[in-house]
Amino acid sequence: MNQDLILGIETSCDETSASVVAHGRTVLSNTIASQIDLHAEYGGVVPEIASRKHVELILPVIDRALKEAEVNLEDISGIAVTYGPGLVGALLVGVTAAKAIAAALDKPLIKVHHIEGHIAANYIAHPDLKPPFVCLVVSGGHSHIVHVKDYLDFRILGRTRDDAAGEAFDKIARVLGLGYPGGPAVDKQARQGDPKAYRFPRVQFQDGSYDFSFSGLKTAVINQVNQARQKGEALNIPDICASFQQAVIDVLVDHAVAAASALGVKTLCLAGGVASNTLLRETLEKRAKKKGMIALYPPPVLCTDNAAMIAAAGYYSYKAGEFSDFTLNAVPSLAIGQGHQPT
Repeated sequence: MNQDLILGIETSCDETSASVVAHGRTVLSNTIASQIDLHAEYGGVVPEIASRKHVELILPVIDRALKEAEVNLEDISGIAVTYGPGLVGALLVGVTAAKAIAAALDKPLIKVHHIEGHIAANYIAHPDLKPPFVCLVVSGGHSHIVHVKDYLDFRILGRTRDDAAGEAFDKIARVLGLGYPGGPAVDKQARQGDPKAYRFPRVQFQDGSYDFSFSGLKTAVINQVNQARQKGEALNIPDICASFQQAVIDVLVDHAVAAASALGVKTLCLAGGVASNTLLRETLEKRAKKKGMIALYPPPVLCTDNAAMIAAAGYYSYKAGEFSDFTLNAVPSLAIGQGHQPT
């Protein structure tokens, strides 16, 4: 069997996932075991609990992915694994499993950056997509604008200077008592609200940077909620959610479109867990179209953490002969592009 089959393994946070992808574009299986219900009672991911659950699930999830793909480990061309960024204990579970499989079968071990994986989800969703393009990556822990110059060549154009967008969604949802995860809960409420009800701040840096800052926005929303509660006023939660969400999306899209326009890039992609947000997708499409660009994004199942995106990203390292040895370790604070061989 010569299909360049990559087994992907993803355990960076609270999803245990394994996937088999052919040629970097065709998903044969994508098994995801989520821990959302487990962590919901704590209002967020508890790292120690996540790590223990990964240990319990990793082998059954890999076995299921192989069975669904109807392949054996011997058929696999290489093993790709997320080695950062993420929760160190969680990452170590996936890295250890990948190293063991690669060593036992004498297969190439391929390290993958988590954000590069999110970007690669677009290759699965849009098989004709090729670099160069600009990608807005928005998730619980990351907010980046990335110039994808080639499959293994990335340049950060903008990033958050404090809270990631997804983190801000979670915090506002917690303040409003909407539960965890916050993104879908806020999005659901926002659909019933008026995005112009409150004028929350939108940070633009004087140096012309494409970076983001959401801490001031988060504080403004929390102050609004606290003031209303202190005065005994009823909270219009849909209006607050709609106004907050609109402020986040305005900044994300404005910066991403401006960055792509400055580079003369005509394709603007979206990736990460927050990429499932309906308003974000619609806004990006509209503003990109006005600039003569096309906007692309993966389906929701490929926006959240999953191993198919890791296998897709790993395929290009595999083709370039970028393999890791068995000293590979988890790197919880890993910069995008770090670890690739110079071109």
